[in-house]
Amino acid sequence: MLISRNLTRVYVPIICFLGLLFSPLSIAAQKSELSSEFHKKQRQQLREKLPNNSVAVYFSAPVRNRANDVDFEYHPDPNFYYLTGWNEPHAVLIVYSSPQKDLEGTYFEKLYVRERDANNEMWNGRQLGVEGARKMGLDRVASKKDFSTEQNDFSRFDSVLMFDFKNDVRDNKNDSSDLFDLQKHFKNVINYPDNFDADRYRLYQRIRSAVESEVIPLKKRIYYMMERDSSLKDDPVIIDFMRVGEGTVLTDLKKQSAFLLKDYNFDINQLGSFMASLRENKTEEEILLIKKAVRISTQGQLEVMKAIHPEMTEREVQGIHQLVFKKYGAAHEGYPSIVGAGDNACVLHYITNDKTDLKNQLILMDLGAEYKGYTADVTRTIPVSGTFTPEQKALYQIVYDAQTAGINAAVAGASFTAISEATYEVVKTGLLELGLIQESKEYRRYLPHGIAHHIGLDVHDPGLYENLAPNMVITVEPGIYVPEGSPCDPKWWNIGIRIEDDILITAEGPVNLSKDAPRSWQEIEKVMLEKSALDDFILPPLTID
Repeated sequence: MLISRNLTRVYVPIICFLGLLFSPLSIAAQKSELSSEFHKKQRQQLREKLPNNSVAVYFSAPVRNRANDVDFEYHPDPNFYYLTGWNEPHAVLIVYSSPQKDLEGTYFEKLYVRERDANNEMWNGRQLGVEGARKMGLDRVASKKDFSTEQNDFSRFDSVLMFDFKNDVRDNKNDSSDLFDLQKHFKNVINYPDNFDADRYRLYQRIRSAVESEVIPLKKRIYYMMERDSSLKDDPVIIDFMRVGEGTVLTDLKKQSAFLLKDYNFDINQLGSFMASLRENKTEEEILLIKKAVRISTQGQLEVMKAIHPEMTEREVQGIHQLVFKKYGAAHEGYPSIVGAGDNACVLHYITNDKTDLKNQLILMDLGAEYKGYTADVTRTIPVSGTFTPEQKALYQIVYDAQTAGINAAVAGASFTAISEATYEVVKTGLLELGLIQESKEYRRYLPHGIAHHIGLDVHDPGLYENLAPNMVITVEPGIYVPEGSPCDPKWWNIGIRIEDDILITAEGPVNLSKDAPRSWQEIEKVMLEKSALDDFILPPLTID
């Protein structure tokens, strides 16, 4: 529990706190906004990937409701923002593979947006409207109302590329051209079935394109899907496919699945791959924004290391991170913060963060600042007391060595699998030596998750996950989690450790962008001895009458 002091003694320390904590970060003073030229270039690169006589259609993210008449702050769809820079709701982007013509000439793209509304702006803030969108470098911009009235004949295209629809779009009865209505109109013109099953559609597509060598892996995939969706067992195409090699001929089955898909010219598969191939390689503009997000995040980790003490709660620790984020211009976290002490550190996506007793425990802090849309993803695990116990130290050293091996393996040309294998080998050996496992294959009990993923506009940014290439930014994040009741000596129970860093892939080797947050247990213990600007930040006690 914090020692209370009267309010007059708090004021001066707060001023000192702000001055000490929020010194300028060592990031080069460069422009840190994405330019309209950036978005234009990404649209051009997308066009070059589109099949002949095709069109790609993107819808903006929905406005999501928090409760009753209160909405969450709007967050744009990352793909939509990546291609346009537009961050307002109720919009549609169309990108054509070949030039289109109108009275003004030729164009390759068209953006439909909401009009300005004085009453809406009074309540919710200024909108850019059609005129504002026209300054963003797109070929054509129109009112969203025009989307359903213009002659957008999608049947003339061989392929209409799109992402499948989600079920979280609400219908605003006071707006006849909101996102719900825009999608409803589009579904009608592309003959989108009311009972469309995306998973089944994808299976049919895979069956239609399958070769003999893919039959056995695809059968295994279908068996897995049947466990979640028993209706697949009654699907005649699926039944026949499972009999391939037992009387059913694959070529006949491919014709059957093609027939079932013949009425659709929309495609929900290719666009995701196209966007992944674009977004996994970052430009200099993107890398600068990621570096800023990462640097802010590491500063948060540093300040918590200096400020934490056993009387704090998980939520207070989370609050320090968030205060640092906001002071340096990161308005949001890139994902729900994970701040788990003791047994909570063994819950991989623990976001409740409400534990109040942190004494003598490790606390796992997985947080990332979002800066101008781009997010970091940094995790540190530290002892609340300031000193690792022998058991904590032993497991921490394994994770540290495993992560070091993974980072060293993250070289241009290597596979993501190579990173994972390098970390797994260290974890296997370490757990065997400590006696937590008896056979190396048992290591997955204590390390059940993947090791590396892309970051960018999403914390799990899309990518093809093939070989690493310069200008990719990935995480390397091994961990060990020993929940209570695990089949090992109870002295290891309730220890959860993860170390995660953000790595820029370069031709010269991996660069750890988050190195400013101490990684080794020796560095952590040393930093935790330093004075914190928060030491004198003591709030007065609250009295409730």
